[in-house]
Amino acid sequence: MGTTNVKEEIGKLDRIRISGIGLIAYAFMAVLLIIAISTKTLPNTMIGAIFALVLMGHVFYYLGAHLPIFRSYLGGGSVFTILLTAILVATNVIPKYVVTTASGFINGMDFLGLYIVSLIASSLFKMDRKMLLKAAVRFLPVAFISMALTAVVIGIVGVIIGVGFNYAILYIAMPIMAGGVGAGIVPLSGIYAHAMGVGSAGILSKLFPTVILGNLLAIISAGLISRIFKDSKGNGHGEILRGEREKSAAAEEIKPDYVQLGVGLIIAVMFFMIGTMLNKVFPGINAYAFIILSIVLTKAFGLLPKYYEDSVIMFGQVIVKNMTHALLAGVGLSLLDMHVLLAALSWQFVVLCLVSIVAISLISATLGKLFGLYPVEAAITAGLANNSMGGTGNVAVLAASERMNLIAFAQMGNRIGGALILVVAGILVTFMK
Repeated sequence: MGTTNVKEEIGKLDRIRISGIGLIAYAFMAVLLIIAISTKTLPNTMIGAIFALVLMGHVFYYLGAHLPIFRSYLGGGSVFTILLTAILVATNVIPKYVVTTASGFINGMDFLGLYIVSLIASSLFKMDRKMLLKAAVRFLPVAFISMALTAVVIGIVGVIIGVGFNYAILYIAMPIMAGGVGAGIVPLSGIYAHAMGVGSAGILSKLFPTVILGNLLAIISAGLISRIFKDSKGNGHGEILRGEREKSAAAEEIKPDYVQLGVGLIIAVMFFMIGTMLNKVFPGINAYAFIILSIVLTKAFGLLPKYYEDSVIMFGQVIVKNMTHALLAGVGLSLLDMHVLLAALSWQFVVLCLVSIVAISLISATLGKLFGLYPVEAAITAGLANNSMGGTGNVAVLAASERMNLIAFAQMGNRIGGALILVVAGILVTFMK
């Protein structure tokens, strides 16, 4: 009788699923991970990184998605995962070598690149051809005008609170909308350093906290907006172009096929290579801009047979459903430095970052409605995604708002808009330094 009861209790526990894994199996793997980390036997390889990031990402996301305050007001599992992993690193609960392993996989081995290009290709090929072109033509003006007007608002508020128009523009508006770290504030710091005749390292240390706080606030705001306006007529529930929701909802569901998953992988990588090679020829244009352009043109002219399109869509879904939480954990481990963020906090700094979030949300939502987009989707993709930390930030913003299918638009505004910000910053710093 006792044995039967034990089996029943174990069965109940195992019916609790964390991203498809039963609780008993999950507990065993979690204990294994803790032992591996504490004994320093976690491999400094792709295998070690996947084991650590997937386990941490899934369980932290599960907790955040079920905690009342986080679930309702603070971006749910996405923000909880990023914050908790960052805190565990800051308090040395997670050793530095684990951070190095995770960062090496996400950035050094460029798993982030594979994730983003798979998601971009999947989301674009899934869209109706005519709808894609109509949405892109309307989306880009909304994103660019929103960024420009938000920068002006930040500058005005900078004057009001006493830090000055120039400081607010150069150290808040420009870095927060520059497109992240590698393609954003790193070249931006070089532009400033050249114009001011100083070292870029010191300037980079001033720009980095802006990106961190802006990214965190954008993620939280995306989750809030999607929940507050859940039943609003301005909510497209994942569709960006007004009036197209019904058509998209009727799209054929693609059944997974083992061979096509592999085909989808290589097709997605092919587009990544096209973008990378064109970036070498035209280094002033971000590789992701070329990736998006090549996929849009391929879709617009129907150059890829449906078999290959379906393959890419299939592979993208596998990646997003299984590796998103792992990527969020990687962001917290390797990109969100709590020490740097806390050291930079002043009330003026926080106010300006908040102003940036509020202004770009309101402006992009308003413009989005005027241009025929759903205001909620416009605020998230044309607005908040442009206040995020590049590719990883876009993923976190869209994960918090449950709109991962809009990654192509988020990247479009973030990468092209970020490049424009660098050009404008290079001109402004000459007069504002």
